[in-house]
Amino acid sequence: MRLPSTKTLRAFQLAARSASFKTAASQLFLTPSAVSHQIRALEEELGVALFHRGARTLTLTDAGASYLQEIEYLFERLDTATRELRARAGRSTLRLRVASFFASEFLLPRLAALHAAQPEIDLEIDTDGTGTDVHPADADVSIVLGSGTWSDLQAHRLFSQTYVPACSPALFARTPIDTIEQLDGQTLLVFEARKDGWERWAESAELQLPRPRKRIAFNNMSSLVRATERSAGIGLIPATLSTERFRAKSLTRLFDHEWETSDSYFLVHRGEVAARPEVVAFRKWILEELKTALDRPANSGMTPAQQDGAD
Repeated sequence: MRLPSTKTLRAFQLAARSASFKTAASQLFLTPSAVSHQIRALEEELGVALFHRGARTLTLTDAGASYLQEIEYLFERLDTATRELRARAGRSTLRLRVASFFASEFLLPRLAALHAAQPEIDLEIDTDGTGTDVHPADADVSIVLGSGTWSDLQAHRLFSQTYVPACSPALFARTPIDTIEQLDGQTLLVFEARKDGWERWAESAELQLPRPRKRIAFNNMSSLVRATERSAGIGLIPATLSTERFRAKSLTRLFDHEWETSDSYFLVHRGEVAARPEVVAFRKWILEELKTALDRPANSGMTPAQQDGAD
């Protein structure tokens, strides 16, 4: 008898856990229709219905619930066997899923330091494109942007997500900006997922909303920051993760005030992996690195007027 593929079984497992093809699709980087097709093919292959499909509901049949229990056990045994094999070879592997902007600005520049601190741990790094708060089943640890409301995960808050206006030093040299009124007529850059960002920043600062010449929205934060550095406009950018760019003076911070959102970056993992040596070691390392980075003074993070005073 030909057995179902592990890819198909993983799709079933995730859909069954979440009672949602959409959620399973986001974890597998597929479309909901692709997941639905895989499940339908699995049901045809097995000759039994695994789900009851309602207009807005998805529930397991008795056969589906029984099958899920067996699948969970088999995946757990496969994972354990793989880890034991690596351990006998003197290696362990940590599977990381990291929000893309966090990866580019914080983790990747420190990979050499991480390797030096933990040379016996191999890494598998998946950088998703959105910073979504989903922790996929095939990851040990995720660094995600969210509200911290995960009932089935252990979450360690890293820092809150705040935004601040910034521009390139070249743009500032051409058009000095010291007041909110001087943003009028400028090109404002904003993240697609927070299209009301400039409104929220002005409201939180109790200032009048600027009247831009135009707005440009980006669906990728790294692209927005690069466009800001290249004088495409004035960007509303993540304050904490842009600290190194302020220090390097590739970006000029325009105002003190930061808009603090309701989201924070979290390190999350399931309870069953919490005591694994590689998870403990990585959690300890990143918390120490963050403390060092956030405690480090940075004159170049000041506004231009403050920098003049410091100089």
